[in-house]
Amino acid sequence: MTDRKVRRVAPASAVTAGLIAVLVGVTSSAAIVFTAAQAAGAGPGELTSWMLALGVGMGTTCIGLSLRYRAPVVTAWSTPGAALLVSGLGGVTMAQAIGAFLVSAALIVLSGLTGWFERVMSRIPVPLAAGLLAGVLVQFGTGLFARMHGHFALVFSMFAVYLVGRRLAPRFAIIGALVVGVAVAAAQGSLKPAGVRFEMAQPVFTAPEFSWQVIISVALPLFVVTMASQNLPGVAVLRGAGYERVPISPLIGWTGAVNLLLAPFGCFGLNLAAITAAICTGREAHEDPDRRYLAGVWAGVFYLFVGVFGGAVGALLTALPGALVLGIAGLGLLGTIGNSLASALADDDSREAAVITFLATASGVTLLGIGSAFWGLLAGALTLLVMRVRLPRRSPPPAKPPAVPAARTPLAAADTTRSTPLARTADEA
Repeated sequence: MTDRKVRRVAPASAVTAGLIAVLVGVTSSAAIVFTAAQAAGAGPGELTSWMLALGVGMGTTCIGLSLRYRAPVVTAWSTPGAALLVSGLGGVTMAQAIGAFLVSAALIVLSGLTGWFERVMSRIPVPLAAGLLAGVLVQFGTGLFARMHGHFALVFSMFAVYLVGRRLAPRFAIIGALVVGVAVAAAQGSLKPAGVRFEMAQPVFTAPEFSWQVIISVALPLFVVTMASQNLPGVAVLRGAGYERVPISPLIGWTGAVNLLLAPFGCFGLNLAAITAAICTGREAHEDPDRRYLAGVWAGVFYLFVGVFGGAVGALLTALPGALVLGIAGLGLLGTIGNSLASALADDDSREAAVITFLATASGVTLLGIGSAFWGLLAGALTLLVMRVRLPRRSPPPAKPPAVPAARTPLAAADTTRSTPLARTADEA
């Protein structure tokens, strides 16, 4: 394969965006997945099987859907769902947990087949969707600078290289920042790759057991959280990046179908990604929007690697400093955050509703087990509804009839013709 073909299939910016997306997705929440698996009584073999199933599921859906729709479709495991499982799987057997995963996945498939989720999303105004996306991502933008406290040399060096790169070679700004960050971390001694052992993961099949109590307490909340807190902002990312042509129902249906197939091996929830997808949909992934789908493909390749070597993920978490991961994520999302805020505030009529959506989403509030993305969108929609509702007009008071001049009486008429003494004197003179 010639160098030209390599650059066309694997442009450096797209490969880097895919790598950063996987790096951020895995390091930010893999520990929660491990804890959820242990809550269900998973042993070392089942734990690696969970990572294998999730990695294969995310990898195949990223590659397949990105190639099918020529758009950077990035999937992820349900991080809020994993957090819900940490407390929800206490006292639940592994077989009952697998049964709950199957029910949740079946409901997601049903949502894709019926198209109800896409119909709901199509009614959301663009400023509200943009405000939601900005609210989801703002924590990474502020985290970039917050991490300078205590890790100034590492994060500021990445930031400085990024600024220079944006000025001289925009396509390689993120790559340069990542390379410099790794070099500074190695010089500081914060990289610990010695404990990483790349061992192939083995699948462990668990026959499902269906319990109506577990279905109500685990499966239904897992489905609601996945749709409201994950798929909803995931759609907002695609819409905000200009990929309105991508149909939503097939994306939801395919993620649910793959989830359904891999659930017996520990795949508890697959959904459209939001934060990691934003890394692959921005200009840093590729200058040409029609070529950014390669970032989604390469994210899938790296997810397959994570799944195959699932046992090494835990060691990789300790190999990279958290400041490096959050710093590179913040840099990669600066452009997306700026574009989202610009779209959210562009329309004067919906600006206040978009700001409320942004603030409520950025607050991180969680109610009834549902994350802030849903509540932020609900708050914005309610604001827009209140501002646009037409109040009943008050009927004007009845008009007063025009005044009719009083009729003159004969006496009054006689008085007007009668001359005054002064007038008579003048006439006689």
